[in-house]
Amino acid sequence: MAVRTAFPGVNELLTTAVEALGGAERPGQVKMAEAVGRAIRTGEHLAVQAGTGTGKSLAYLVPAIRHAVEKDTTVVVSTATIALQRQLVDRDLPRLAKALKKPLGRMPTFAILKGRRNYLCLHRLDSGAPEEPEDPALFDPFAVSRLGKEVTRLREWASDTETGDRDELVPGVTEQAWRQVSVTAKECLGVARCPIGQDCFAERARGEAGKADVVVTNHALLAIDALQGYQVLPEHDLVIIDEAHELVDRVTSVATGELTSSAVAVAVRRCGKLIDADTADRLQEASEGLAMILEDMPAGRLDTLPKALGGAVAAVRDGAHACLSALGSDRKEDVEEATARKLARSQLEEVHDTSVRLLDAFAEDTAHQRDVVWLSNDKFSFSSRPPMLHVAPLSVAGLLRERVFAQKTTVLTSATLALGGAFDTLARQWGLPPSQARVVAAEGTATEKAPPADDDELKWSGLDVGSPFDHRRNGILYMAKHLPPPGRDGLGEKTLDEIASLIEAAGGRTLGLFSSMRAAKQATEELRDRISFPILCQGEDTTSLLVTKFAEDPRTCLFGTLSLWQGVDVPGPSLQLVIVDRIPFPRPDDPVSSARQRAVEARGGNGFLTVAATHAALLLAQGTGRLHRSVGDKGVVAVLDSRLATARYGGFLRSSLPPFWPTYDPEVAKAALKRLDAAAS
Repeated sequence: MAVRTAFPGVNELLTTAVEALGGAERPGQVKMAEAVGRAIRTGEHLAVQAGTGTGKSLAYLVPAIRHAVEKDTTVVVSTATIALQRQLVDRDLPRLAKALKKPLGRMPTFAILKGRRNYLCLHRLDSGAPEEPEDPALFDPFAVSRLGKEVTRLREWASDTETGDRDELVPGVTEQAWRQVSVTAKECLGVARCPIGQDCFAERARGEAGKADVVVTNHALLAIDALQGYQVLPEHDLVIIDEAHELVDRVTSVATGELTSSAVAVAVRRCGKLIDADTADRLQEASEGLAMILEDMPAGRLDTLPKALGGAVAAVRDGAHACLSALGSDRKEDVEEATARKLARSQLEEVHDTSVRLLDAFAEDTAHQRDVVWLSNDKFSFSSRPPMLHVAPLSVAGLLRERVFAQKTTVLTSATLALGGAFDTLARQWGLPPSQARVVAAEGTATEKAPPADDDELKWSGLDVGSPFDHRRNGILYMAKHLPPPGRDGLGEKTLDEIASLIEAAGGRTLGLFSSMRAAKQATEELRDRISFPILCQGEDTTSLLVTKFAEDPRTCLFGTLSLWQGVDVPGPSLQLVIVDRIPFPRPDDPVSSARQRAVEARGGNGFLTVAATHAALLLAQGTGRLHRSVGDKGVVAVLDSRLATARYGGFLRSSLPPFWPTYDPEVAKAALKRLDAAAS
């Protein structure tokens, strides 16, 4: 195709796109699009905080598509959630491609790409070895019957689906059933050796991604691409990371290894017929020894390696190594044997490498420790899962710095990035060099930070483009300074009284965000008899159905935890009060957070502010952001934890929130809620 001499600029394309989509340009959207275009030109990384309603998807997609078409290259857009992936692929990109076809000279193309495990494997479905359950004793006749029905449904679905994408299967199936019909990248025979390789769903998705201008993926696959020694994503020179506040947690999850005695037993069964019995028996004995040790150990973080556990893990490591050596390299064999060998090697390598990493985690002192190890043990719960050893990185900053920022121009964006009024807190977690410049809170203008002066450092800038919402005029932050600090024994009577009076003033219309499921259930049970409005509680039905019911009935309240802090998008009068029961610090016994906090303190830093307060600030900003989902939304955010007003770290947390009008007076908050209720009615 001939190269155009006068390619349209970012602003011109943005105007065309907004007009075609029936919207109106917003100052923050224009400012962000210009900044993304500048980052593409200069190669300087960019972090953009863009509040809800800014139109940030268009602000990064327009310059990204322009770059991809002009330079005939691919741009990767990574998200944390399936919901945003679907929004981009099903709504934003099709409409945008159509709008930009004429000015760009051709129709921009796009594709979605996920990890291989997300796609149906036709070879596994037809003739591959079945996946052994981790613990056969767990499978009662009812569970086996359900598994059989699910696999049968998967076989029927295989002849209807065009993508083989698990997310398109509705209703879904259990993880155990999906394992019967899918493979990981390590278990895959490869397109050249697989008899059904030409029809492979995963290969087809990769092929489409390789030809697309924009590839939409997730943070997990972005992490796998950075972690693995082989390329997963197509060649690209620009990465846009949306929902960037989730990046560290998603990458940490991918980089976490797990070891159970049953996983070792699966490895034994997979290789049992392919190697001599004595070698396989050695690993089986190591599996049984590990099971005995783990069964007697309490759950929690391991700061030192108990001698007995160290011996058991070392025996697993050595046994797995011996089995791998006996298995040998790939050889010319029939497809069935090649499949069995591939599955065996994949499981053995996983067991061996995780064992090595577990043992190495205790080789360093606290200040230089790279991994944290902990044991989870659910033997007293209904799940009856076997005890499991976990090993997770204390930091992913080095990985992101070397494998992402050092390789590609990167744009990170979210509604919540500037914590405590600056980007530096998250920049350190990402592996970007800190800058002491602060971000001006967005009241209508935004200030761009200058990049660090050190030429050897990665160059990046931060930009807060604000929000189209007038938070100070339309929102009140009520901090219940008079309440006692939250305790460990659930919600106190004064806190429950406060919740009840606020809900009555609001006439329902309440989203209750609780720091634990226990607190959400306690509030639900105790308040259903005290207030005249219906209360829905997370767990009583699917979260999506509960949110739908909540949105449809303005008099209804919805209580819950975790996913509700970030997953609720209910504009209008159904949501005019957001209640937060306590500052969402990580649990003191959370192994990763507590280990990270200890490591920061061992290096002379403030572990609480760096880890716990940062975690709380992110969740608080996301949770309070549920109040304003459209320009006309009004209401109150009520934080019932007095520490937000009284503690030294309160200022850091408050400056991480949208700029609501603050008050400590409950009567002011309730009067505002009554006026809003009357107006809505």
